[in-house]
Amino acid sequence: MHTALVDGREFVLIGTAHVSQESADLVRQVIEERQPDGVCIELDEGRYEALSKPQRFDGLDLRQIIKKRQLATLTLNLVIAAYQRSIGAQLGVRPGTELLEGAKAAEERGIPVHLCDREVSITLRRAWSALSLWKKMLLLSTLFAGLFEKQELTEEDLRELRKADVLSNLLVEMGEAFPGIKRVLIDERDAYLAEKIRQTEGNRLVAVVGAGHVQGILGWLERPEPIDLEPLTTVPDASNTLRWLGWAVPAVIVGSLIVIFMQQGMDAARDNLLFWIVANGVPAAIGAALALANPLVILTALVSAPLTSLTPVIGVGYVTGFLQAWLRPPFVHELSSVLDDLGSMKGLWGNRLLRILLVFALTTAGSLLGTFVGLSEILSNLADG
Repeated sequence: MHTALVDGREFVLIGTAHVSQESADLVRQVIEERQPDGVCIELDEGRYEALSKPQRFDGLDLRQIIKKRQLATLTLNLVIAAYQRSIGAQLGVRPGTELLEGAKAAEERGIPVHLCDREVSITLRRAWSALSLWKKMLLLSTLFAGLFEKQELTEEDLRELRKADVLSNLLVEMGEAFPGIKRVLIDERDAYLAEKIRQTEGNRLVAVVGAGHVQGILGWLERPEPIDLEPLTTVPDASNTLRWLGWAVPAVIVGSLIVIFMQQGMDAARDNLLFWIVANGVPAAIGAALALANPLVILTALVSAPLTSLTPVIGVGYVTGFLQAWLRPPFVHELSSVLDDLGSMKGLWGNRLLRILLVFALTTAGSLLGTFVGLSEILSNLADG
């Protein structure tokens, strides 16, 4: 616990571990003893709703998620949540218990509760946009691989975890390989949380936050100037470089086929076009088949991948993911068990929601591989001509 006096106001920051019963007990004890004017919680409306209701994914609107092209951020959210749950299961406590305990203790005493965290969808979308394509693929593969590592924790490990903010520790470790992730998920949120806490009315405030945020929040609270939150609450558009790159690949392919036609004739152009279609369609279809997608989805991957690869507007993963969701929508009980199913191979392929994410990921990976192979072959034939 840390206390800061700023401009005659007292800020009591309780640094917690998100999977610790000891943290939950400490939060209640501090609120009872200090009787603050308000309690600030490291949650936004969406996460508070998810934690306070067991059926956290039952209201999931997959069509809207796919329409907004947020399947990748949903996947990242699920993987992080599953990681927390796996640690919490070994510690015997549900993730986020101390945050809910803070809100409950405050409400019992008529103390206003303030949800001070940035909207989780904005945080995840900013984190995702901060990564290059290679880093995105590396991050997801690393997190997925970690889910299936059945690491047995010793009693000493468990004692250390009970004292630590598990998620923040994970993100700090990830920050070495993915600095964009750390900047968005920790550094930016330190500033956001500090400003929202400072804007909360009251002379004595208690803030319940992850232990990894405490020092950062204290540093921002002690600065006299207010923090502009607008830059922290917008999702940046794709850079001009990425936009140009997104259109450059199709332009190079189409242009190369035209030059091959002019220099080598119709037969050569047709052969290269057929190679492009096969190189894109077959790996995407194989990806859909590996995800155990509906046969119509596999066929759609085969047909649409060569076309979607020629435009950055929409990828084959979103086309096949939407069709899979329409043909085989998840059952309600599968939405409730998604985090448990994410930790096993049987659950990953058996849960309809997770299968949709697999269809999205594997068809996208297949199309990317096909684009690389097809582009290399076409450029090679152009040079030979």
